[in-house]
Amino acid sequence: MAASTRAQVLDLYRAMLRESKHFSAYNYRTYAVRRIRDAFRENKNVKDPVEIQTLVNKAKRDLEIIRRQVHIGQLYSTDKLIIETQEKTRT
Repeated sequence: MAASTRAQVLDLYRAMLRESKHFSAYNYRTYAVRRIRDAFRENKNVKDPVEIQTLVNKAKRDLEIIRRQVHIGQLYSTDKLIIETQEKTRT
């Protein structure tokens, strides 16, 4: 993988994780983080440039979906779950 492609993939990975941590709902937040990590691990050994570009394009579309869903979730916020308050006190 070319250096610029590698940097682009890492930037996308970080952006997706960063954006998914803004979900107001605990379940959506944890699912998104887990799914992003699993998807990137699953495709880490892909060497074909065409397939890499296809995956990068899909990740960009998914990032936009995450951004829209975070925005919608902030419009309809809910109370925190008990597990969320416990996590805050432990760290």
